[in-house]
Amino acid sequence: MHALLVIAKRPAPGQTKTRLTPPLTAEQAAQLYECFLRDTLDIVRAVPAVTRLINFAPQAEAGYFAQLAPDFGRVPQVGADLGERLDNALTHCLRDGFTRAVIMDSDSPTLPADYVRQAFTALEAADVVLGPCEDGGYYLIGLNRPAPRLLREVPMSTPDVMRDTLAIADRDKLNVALLPTWYDVDTAQELERLKAELYRSRNGLAPATRAFLATR
Repeated sequence: MHALLVIAKRPAPGQTKTRLTPPLTAEQAAQLYECFLRDTLDIVRAVPAVTRLINFAPQAEAGYFAQLAPDFGRVPQVGADLGERLDNALTHCLRDGFTRAVIMDSDSPTLPADYVRQAFTALEAADVVLGPCEDGGYYLIGLNRPAPRLLREVPMSTPDVMRDTLAIADRDKLNVALLPTWYDVDTAQELERLKAELYRSRNGLAPATRAFLATR
């Protein structure tokens, strides 16, 4: 059994994608994030033979996510910071009978689904799989057994997340597999890159995000 989780929060003006305001208004940033989330859920739907889950916040918003994606299970986020929340979600799945658990962000609406599929294949031989982001973080992490230090002892949201994660994996003698590098969309510059990618693409990539940006 394999679990594939998307970490997500309920879009809310002033609380979602705040680094995109400006150029967007707070309301537009929240709307754009919901588009990112919808497109990310479609990426997950393209990955076969997995149990699809949303690791959501706030806990009171289970109904929103049930309506947004009734074909996904729901696991509330638990923890004081991102590292704790990631560890709790992955450890919950691995102790609940899943042999592999992968969690991905919802900020990369054009991420190729094949990269996510590769994560589960990589865990046949590796202890850890990581999908590096160009900003020094990662868009995905997967495990086949709990590894709390890998998540709880790394300061998140810094340019050194990947470097620090790999250093702990090395100290703990964990075998790491790396996926192709991708990018997430947190800044105005990355938003322009996304617009350019969607403009060049003619294959229906990220339809919700594409439709939103076409009106802006």
